[in-house]
Amino acid sequence: MSPRKKIEGDGRQLSPEQAAAAAMVAEAKARGLELTGPNGLLKLFTKNVLETALNEEMTEHLGHAKNQASPERESTNVRNGSRGKTVISDAAGEVRIDVPRDREGTFEPQIVKKRQRRLTEVDEIVLSLYAKGMTTGEISAHFAEIYGASVSKETISRITDKVVAEMTEWSTRPLDAVYVAVFIDAIVVKVRDGQVANRPVYAAIGVTVDGHKDVLGLWSGSGGEGAKFWMSVLVDLKNRGVRDVFFVVCDGLKGLPDTVEAVWPQAIVQTCIIHLIRNTFRLTSRADADAIKRDIKPIYTAVNADAALAALDDLEEKWGSKYRAMIRLWRNAWDEFIPFLDYDVEIRKVICSTNAIESLNARYRRAVRARGHFPSEQAALKCLYLVTRSLDPTGAGRARWTIRWKPVLNAFAITFGDRWPAAETY
Repeated sequence: MSPRKKIEGDGRQLSPEQAAAAAMVAEAKARGLELTGPNGLLKLFTKNVLETALNEEMTEHLGHAKNQASPERESTNVRNGSRGKTVISDAAGEVRIDVPRDREGTFEPQIVKKRQRRLTEVDEIVLSLYAKGMTTGEISAHFAEIYGASVSKETISRITDKVVAEMTEWSTRPLDAVYVAVFIDAIVVKVRDGQVANRPVYAAIGVTVDGHKDVLGLWSGSGGEGAKFWMSVLVDLKNRGVRDVFFVVCDGLKGLPDTVEAVWPQAIVQTCIIHLIRNTFRLTSRADADAIKRDIKPIYTAVNADAALAALDDLEEKWGSKYRAMIRLWRNAWDEFIPFLDYDVEIRKVICSTNAIESLNARYRRAVRARGHFPSEQAALKCLYLVTRSLDPTGAGRARWTIRWKPVLNAFAITFGDRWPAAETY
């Protein structure tokens, strides 16, 4: 049992940690110290904890406490004073500490490593703020305001640059051989390259045969979104191990089906129904919205492709003279619209839209809007990668996704039993 201290007057018991905190507060009051601030007790406490830990590390390194070396010891290495060092704590700001040294210079401290100026938590805070769209200048001002610490924009850039190697490793990692669905889309970011210009960044989300969702990668392109660049993206995925995909779900990009077929001949390209419906209402009057909404519903809820085509013919007969562009939109997208109608309800629900990647793009756009524009493509990719890395920190969203996909996987396993990556067939 841990010893507990009783508070005089009210009889409550304090844990050792609470008792230590109470003693600190009492000491601060007695010495006229503030708890926080440049000379506050929190900074003094941080200094004492770090120096105590460093001295314990030195004792373990040498094998004896200060001035207690055994005469029979083999090593002649002993303590050799200390050197001053300033570190930045996420709670106390800049803290000046004394780091012990040994005569042979073999001591490698762990709690505050050599050449380390920031405690680990600071790096994580910087990366988190950068992922949320704050600029290096804004992060520097944030540290000055909240922690009383001076962290230059150059230092913050160096912190965020640490993730470049990690991002490169992530973007070239091996992938699963088979994905039941891959959702693809692109967002536009502004990059200052001589002058500010729009650049597409391509993203892909894959769902494994176990129902796990994963961001497969980020690719920076030039100009507008196009099927030609998607070819290089899909080839990259294939080179990283993806040999088969059941469905590729997109927003109806022209020329994409031929691109997908060249990489994965058996893959089925499915146009996002949500995008198709959304574009329908962009071509029609708001006064007719309710009526058109009722008339297009029989198309995407039809039992099969023939019934859907009959519903489209009815739509054209009623609205074709007034909204020819709307009918042309559906006719042009027909080959990529109807594939999901050949499958049961469970599969239809998950492949009829790009909602899986739209929610990711919403997070990306939030960070991009906060930044305005980026100085380079690498800076844009670095920001989006940090957003990706910070997704679903508790894992709750991943768990909900997997549970929702369980009945769908059963349907996939039966429908695509000949391509399912397992010894058994369904």
